[in-house]
Amino acid sequence: MIFDTHAHYDDKAFDEDRNDVLKKVQAAGVARILNCGASIQGCIKTLELVKKYDFIYGAIGVHPEDAREVSANINKIGDMLNNNKIQAVGEIGLDYYYEGYDRELQISAFREQMDMARQLNLPVVIHDRDAHEDTLKIIKEFKGVRGVLHCYSGSLEFSREVLKLDYYLGFTGVVTFKNAKKAVEVAREIPIERMLIETDCPYMAPTPHRGERNDSSYLVHIIDRIAEIRGVEKEYITKTTYENGSKLFGIEI
Repeated sequence: MIFDTHAHYDDKAFDEDRNDVLKKVQAAGVARILNCGASIQGCIKTLELVKKYDFIYGAIGVHPEDAREVSANINKIGDMLNNNKIQAVGEIGLDYYYEGYDRELQISAFREQMDMARQLNLPVVIHDRDAHEDTLKIIKEFKGVRGVLHCYSGSLEFSREVLKLDYYLGFTGVVTFKNAKKAVEVAREIPIERMLIETDCPYMAPTPHRGERNDSSYLVHIIDRIAEIRGVEKEYITKTTYENGSKLFGIEI
């Protein structure tokens, strides 16, 4: 059984055939999906998905690119988190990749949502792009909050600092790319008990589907690659990451 711990089936890329895609991924052995909201509208759609599909769970939060939505909607976010199939606060964090980002606004929104996770005793799903130093600083401020750095893009040294804080690391199709030296090194070295696998679909499709619309059935390529990197059977990666995700997000195995 496979657990896709980060997906966006609320995305408009699935509007034409969402139900068919979800049937396909179940047939491929995907038993659980965590759908992560990234905007207020995405969170509303996530609530619809978790209600409709038994095997989909949700995370509610606002991505740093939409940080301006947070303060005015913080009570609404809190209300949406009050659902027995919402397992985490996310996708939240920092993104300094594009020019013109508002660092202070992103940090404020990140802190507000981290504080909500602490109050509700929920794990967090963190987006960290080109913002490792500030991300580490903020997660250190919120001791006791656990979670995952999704689509992990940092160094092995940075991963060790994150692991000290009881976080997990999520691996996407990036680990299958030819130039993915950092991701491969981290996937080889970290404790398997702290590893999650994810698609970030419809984005980040793994080789040999790079450039296509991604879906959870493609997780098999990530599993195969990580098994190759670590020199273990792919069934071991599948089972362990399924258990890891279920444990972090409080879902009975």
